[in-house]
Amino acid sequence: MKHEGAPEGAAVPADDTGKTPRAIDRPERPRLGGLSGKLLLLTVVFVMLSEVFIYVPSIANYRNTWLMDRLTTAGVAASVLAETSTIAPRLQEELLQTTGAVAISLDQGTRRSLIAMNDVPGEVDFVVDMANVSALSSIIGSFQILTYSGDGVMRVIGVGQMGHTERVDVVLPVALLQQDMLAFSGRILALSLFISVITASLVYITLRALFIRPLRRLTRSMERFAENPEDTSRIITVSGRQDELGDAEIRLAAMEEALSRALQQKQRLADLGLAVSKINHDLRNLLASAQLFLERLEHVPDPTVSRLAPKILATLDRAVGYTQAVMSYGKAQERPPQRRLLALQRVGDDVADVLGLHDHDTVGFENKVPEHIEIDADPEQIFRVLLNLVRNALQALESEKDETLVRRITMEAMREGECVHVVISDTGPGIPENTRKALFKAFHSGSKKGGVGLGLAIVAELLKAHGGSIDLDETRPGACFRLKVPDRRS
Repeated sequence: MKHEGAPEGAAVPADDTGKTPRAIDRPERPRLGGLSGKLLLLTVVFVMLSEVFIYVPSIANYRNTWLMDRLTTAGVAASVLAETSTIAPRLQEELLQTTGAVAISLDQGTRRSLIAMNDVPGEVDFVVDMANVSALSSIIGSFQILTYSGDGVMRVIGVGQMGHTERVDVVLPVALLQQDMLAFSGRILALSLFISVITASLVYITLRALFIRPLRRLTRSMERFAENPEDTSRIITVSGRQDELGDAEIRLAAMEEALSRALQQKQRLADLGLAVSKINHDLRNLLASAQLFLERLEHVPDPTVSRLAPKILATLDRAVGYTQAVMSYGKAQERPPQRRLLALQRVGDDVADVLGLHDHDTVGFENKVPEHIEIDADPEQIFRVLLNLVRNALQALESEKDETLVRRITMEAMREGECVHVVISDTGPGIPENTRKALFKAFHSGSKKGGVGLGLAIVAELLKAHGGSIDLDETRPGACFRLKVPDRRS
């Protein structure tokens, strides 16, 4: 069954070397720093920007309406009071308080009458003729009032009543209009903020449910699948959405399924390839040893042996050729070591005997391991380790054509505490500089012709299983390998 969701922080799939790189730890991104938070902020900004375009004509219209209300009130009162020859001071005061004006006058064409005034007006900062007001002048005048600082007055001229020709002239304090406009602006701002927050919240919730959460689900699924691409249970479950995200889920599921199958097949082939290659490498060594024994049997004065030995040798030659053709690559785990106490000197003698070094014509073998040295290791695996190293040295020395060269392989050992240190050295040409970095990796062959490049990789893997290690000593001539094998932990 397929499952969705994954923990944060996905690992990268295995690379070509078969190793899985270290997982990339990505910090949890704050919600307000992600797409949801950016969407919320942008929605608020755009709503507020749209409110600015609404506010500008609104404040200009508010100013014109405010001024017309004052003119109408003053015009009605002035028309009534102008019919009398005298105006009582009490009526003048009430009219000025109602309109907030400093002075009111009525222009009847043939004559001009001062209706009311409570003080002599100072310098007039603004003059507004309502008959010549345009949209642009209203907007400019509104912001001039809003940004005005002082205690001056403004003069407003206009028709006081509908259908009348009398023009009313009103002098008003600028601060009175400014206070009302600021109060109106505050109400507009509060309303705009409320609308923007409500709109942004609705858009945020809707888009988060429709897009952000499905996208995060896709991301978590990809991270979880990347941790172990071969596990088919980590493939995303298609939700059945009938939109672009649903199509993305279908395509992602198909891609993950195909990738999982491909990786499983690749891993099986890799495991099989390296297993066969390891078997091939050691089998080739054993066949080569069998060839040496048969070469000795050729000198036995027996007709049957003389007749069969060449055929057996030819068959072994073909088998060796077949093993050299098996070059598959993969990964296989060795069995856990079954450790026993071994006499290291005897193991070295067995290796030399298998390789025919005791009576070799051109290559000498010196086993300098003290008799009392005992090693705690798997008998078969430590034999394979020494066989690979000594055989590599033998092949390097046999490839030398100069008969004056000293051809010698030396095996030494010493115990330091709970570890046995083994040194395998030869007087050959040594390890080329360009192969030293990848010396213990599979299929990185050294300088010998026909080498597969598995011997040292097998040695390193077997020693690692024992908790030990192998290093190349570059300070000594020829090729010198130092092995470290610790005792079992009690």
